[in-house]
Amino acid sequence: MKYNELERRIKKTTNSYFHHTGKRHPIWYNPDTDDFFEMSYHKNEEVATGTLNDILTKSGAKKASN
Repeated sequence: MKYNELERRIKKTTNSYFHHTGKRHPIWYNPDTDDFFEMSYHKNEEVATGTLNDILTKSGAKKASN
């Protein structure tokens, strides 16, 4: 999955939103899970499997898709 696809999925299935720009990556926040997570500026880049699972969990999208 690419970062732009992941961003669309998160926006569609969760309450997560862009919080602010960190030093290196945009930082998102999900009030339901009370977690912050980083995305990438490289929208067409593939997301590594471990990173994908971490972002899906912190954003609440993993639970929303099950």
